[in-house]
Amino acid sequence: MAETETRPSNFIRQIIDKDLAEGVHESVHTRFPPEPNGYLHIGHAKSICLNFGLAQDYQGQCNLRFDDTNPEKENIDYVNSIKDDVHWLGFEWDGEVRYSSDYFDQLHGYAVELIEKGLAYVDFSTQDAMREMRGTLKEPGKPSPYRDTPVQVNLEHFAKMTAGEYQEGHCVLRAKIDMTSPFMCMRDPVIYRIKFAHHHQTGDKWCVYPMYDFTHCISDAIENITHSLCTLEFQDNRRLYDWVLDNISIPCHPRQYEFSRLNLEYTVLSKRKLIQLVEEKHVEGWDDPRMPTIAGLRRRGYTPASIREFCKRIGVTKMDNMVEMGMLEACIRDDLNQNAARAMAVLDPVKVVIENYPADKVEMLSAPNHPSDESMGSRELPFSREILIEREDFREEANKKFKRLVLGKEVRLRNAYFIKAERVEKDAEGNITTIYVTYDPDTLGKDPADGRKAKGVIHWVSAAHGVPAEIRLYDRLFRVPNPAAEENFLDAINPESLTIVQGVVEPSLVNATPGYALQFERLGYFCKDKKITDRLVFDRTVGLRDTWAKIDGQDD
Repeated sequence: MAETETRPSNFIRQIIDKDLAEGVHESVHTRFPPEPNGYLHIGHAKSICLNFGLAQDYQGQCNLRFDDTNPEKENIDYVNSIKDDVHWLGFEWDGEVRYSSDYFDQLHGYAVELIEKGLAYVDFSTQDAMREMRGTLKEPGKPSPYRDTPVQVNLEHFAKMTAGEYQEGHCVLRAKIDMTSPFMCMRDPVIYRIKFAHHHQTGDKWCVYPMYDFTHCISDAIENITHSLCTLEFQDNRRLYDWVLDNISIPCHPRQYEFSRLNLEYTVLSKRKLIQLVEEKHVEGWDDPRMPTIAGLRRRGYTPASIREFCKRIGVTKMDNMVEMGMLEACIRDDLNQNAARAMAVLDPVKVVIENYPADKVEMLSAPNHPSDESMGSRELPFSREILIEREDFREEANKKFKRLVLGKEVRLRNAYFIKAERVEKDAEGNITTIYVTYDPDTLGKDPADGRKAKGVIHWVSAAHGVPAEIRLYDRLFRVPNPAAEENFLDAINPESLTIVQGVVEPSLVNATPGYALQFERLGYFCKDKKITDRLVFDRTVGLRDTWAKIDGQDD
């Protein structure tokens, strides 16, 4: 298959290829296991593309399984948003959506099995005491005074925990492994704790909930996962993953493999920090277009294809590194340059009066929706004596590098005529209020017969027919490349991450589909906002070039 031949390899694919060749597995079965305690972000997109992409490429299966073991921080809205994001990115999970809570009965049974084997015990120590006994990276831990409690007593205590007879925080169930291990995760980790919390799937059935490290490996085994993929921070936890499966009576033993998580410049991908941004209202919500969430990127105008391409370009490695924001922006530019329809909008309008154009005349000019894709068709633009152009596209005087309108010079109006600036009118403060020009009626769709060349091409909107619109100019949320490294990441928020201007757009955009990608010619890529419906609002997805560099020059 051609796609297989050109597919970039990585160390995980090499492992899978070897496993299949040697008969370790007959097929590939992966899973994407998000915790439903927030919205997914661009880092999760990397994991989605990896897990679902591998399943697709090897004609295998990929499960969507919610790691829902912490009911206090989870809710069904997060579950639904995650399902929507996975679908929007273009993937379909195998079978029904799964939940770790589906396996609570089995997990509880395996906990009892560990107790019966003398490999788990109920600990009544306080959190502070447990923390002190745990030791440090340089000093071994000390055994809990409850570590050698007889099996039968531990079974009775765990039964009381399960029955709700102990208060929250009064005791926990710990695995009995090795308090002298150099790996902190192996020093008798907690595997069950008491929580009197309503669960979005199981209701009030349980008041004891398993910890992630205990739940995850068993859930993988129950689902017959072949390759359990996670990020590098879980590398040490692989020892606990294997220990649990080695010590319970479960036939399947998946293998865990770690890859580097995504670190992206000018943003934060810590869920704790993202929650703080939302709860403290530094942003408008999880889907604020400045957020690195999939919902935010989607509302901003990013496409599924651009995010999949980004994940493909950054690759899968074991080396942590910081990815430039410019790489993500390049992916959406490449996509939209090819696929976005063109339109015209003026964000900082100044009036232009074409003095030799009939005052009562309105003509409809044809404009292609895409300069190199005829299949996208064309649209009609009303042209009249008074038009609006960008204020920055005119100067009374300028050097030769300025390729726009200057007094005494000519430019072409996009899809229209040559115009020549003759004079200006100003207000009492010296601000230009009107530019008076003349036009050459013989230059519609062609150059002048005498060979004159225009200094440049500028966009415009008919003053009488243009539609007022709110334009939201989104920029990077933080002003430093690595805000997480700051003493307080909130201090690094970019105060200019959102600028709202009142512009004018061509009339065809009144009926633009929310989320539909457009290139405002010479300005950047925009989309009609999906959430704001009481007025016409367009969000900037990305500039034609690096948004942190001055945008000038012509259309892509």
